[in-house]
Amino acid sequence: MKAPARVTVLGAGLSGRAAAALAKRKGAQVTLTDLNAQAPEMDGIRCIFGRHEDTDLTDTDLVVVSPGIPAAAPPVRLAQDADVAVVGELGFAASFLPQDKPILAISGTNGKSTVTWFTKQILEQAGMKVFAGGNLGTPLSLAVDGDHEVLVVEVSSYQMELPGPFTPWAAVILNLTPDHLARHGDMATYAQHKLRLFDNLRPEGLAGLVHEPHLEFAAQGKPGRRIWLDRLALDNPVLDTLRVLGDHNRWNAAVACLLAAEVGVVPADLSTLVGLPHRLEPVPSNDGRRWINDSKATNIEAAIVGISAMEGPGVVLLGGRGKAGADYSRLRACIEGRPVVCFGEAGPEIHAALGGTLVGSLDQAVSTARELSAHGEQILLSPACSSFDAFQNFERRGDHFRALVQELP
Repeated sequence: MKAPARVTVLGAGLSGRAAAALAKRKGAQVTLTDLNAQAPEMDGIRCIFGRHEDTDLTDTDLVVVSPGIPAAAPPVRLAQDADVAVVGELGFAASFLPQDKPILAISGTNGKSTVTWFTKQILEQAGMKVFAGGNLGTPLSLAVDGDHEVLVVEVSSYQMELPGPFTPWAAVILNLTPDHLARHGDMATYAQHKLRLFDNLRPEGLAGLVHEPHLEFAAQGKPGRRIWLDRLALDNPVLDTLRVLGDHNRWNAAVACLLAAEVGVVPADLSTLVGLPHRLEPVPSNDGRRWINDSKATNIEAAIVGISAMEGPGVVLLGGRGKAGADYSRLRACIEGRPVVCFGEAGPEIHAALGGTLVGSLDQAVSTARELSAHGEQILLSPACSSFDAFQNFERRGDHFRALVQELP
């Protein structure tokens, strides 16, 4: 398929740059625009940085929107008001994929990266050529024209604001808890964006979701073969071979097996599956403690899952930048009397809700946790907060935590 003659790409981040490169490969005259005046230029592409030119949005054939830009943003509305076609990067990439190439799509507030990663490993171990990406690091635009036999795509609610012709063979929504409400406004709207994942699903395709009121109501009338993921049987013997930490990962692996079965793969052994970095990741150390990096736990629900995976005594590190309306007292039941070290911008609020020890930074939290713990005990970073008070993203926070631990005597 050829791209329209003129394509404007809004946003010069990873997804936008991948979409611009794809449009250029498909023969379009491409403009890439971003409010960041320092964005790097791209060869053979007209780059307008530090501003948006109205004519680039109104006098073009297609506007491709990066997921970081809301569908309600003024540049997007300007293009729509001028009757210019508008699509997100995910849908733009999907328009170039063969209809017979299977797409397995995973969404949800928490766990979607892990299920994507598990599914990729299961399929690769069966000998398939697999693309894994989307919201998980690698834009779908980079998969176009590849020789992959199946595409495993993590999908965010941001990407479903302008989904275009994204057509999965099978799709799951793992859960829905309050998140991204500053952009979506309320839970009902958040659920509606998630459920657009099913809009183009094949009639016989798998549509997996959980019993969550907003999902159940909005899912009525959607296509697909409905499966309730919270009723998945977890007594399958193959799940006993899983070595990744946490009971929740047994369920994640069960969902991954369900998706793999949609393309004819039924694993007999999961012992070689490994988890993603920053998700209950064991950190090697020399101090006799068991340090666990769960920096990806950027909200309370994810932290509850991480803390619940702890076995025996240990210390929990909580903190960072809190999210609006966060009720940290909900963590009390899973902490079960373990010492808590609170740090960062939300540290005082967490300390007020849970008690424990209040420090300023993650560095201080690590040294304090070591003092509070005994040989052989776990120390878990599962922050329940974003990283943006001190780190660019949860990966940087997790990397810093890992470095601090590995420097301990």
